[in-house]
Amino acid sequence: MTTTTTALETRVRDLVARGDVRAAATAAIKELGPEVLGYLRSLLRDEDTAGDAFSEFAEHLWRGLAAFRWTSSLRTWAFRIATNAAADVRGEAWRRHGRRLATGEASNLAEELRTKTVVKVERQRQTLDQLREALSVEERSLLALRLDRGLSWAEISDVLSAEGKPVQVDALMKRFERLKEKLAVRARELGLVG
Repeated sequence: MTTTTTALETRVRDLVARGDVRAAATAAIKELGPEVLGYLRSLLRDEDTAGDAFSEFAEHLWRGLAAFRWTSSLRTWAFRIATNAAADVRGEAWRRHGRRLATGEASNLAEELRTKTVVKVERQRQTLDQLREALSVEERSLLALRLDRGLSWAEISDVLSAEGKPVQVDALMKRFERLKEKLAVRARELGLVG
């Protein structure tokens, strides 16, 4: 965890302990939001879908922060919420209903953060999309969490473990090595490296 992340976690914990969950959630979303949004964009590869997932992430963090048990870092928990939100928006039920979340304070904050970074991120994304195109959602998630977001292997394991099925760190590391090899081959095929 970085010093900034540690300071944020301390500030958010203190605000929650004082009963100011609104301020705590706002701080968490403002500080972690750009990073989480970048993760969702790289994972979902569609601005509208990433925006929907980000709104869902913000709503879940806002509503769940008071009950957060602090068994992992705030940042890890945020990425787990984002991973679940991405799965939700990819799900058939989401497409069938095609709805946006009700515009609440968290959604407004999410939209404000999302629109500030659209242009800059779009240029970077176009370059990386060629490489990431051949990857599965799980591979994109692993790549984004490790390289783009700098999470530790233990944090990635926490984020990707679902419904009581833990993901082993050794297995993640092996998957990551295979993924790097796959990307190197794809980069050579696209002429991005010699």
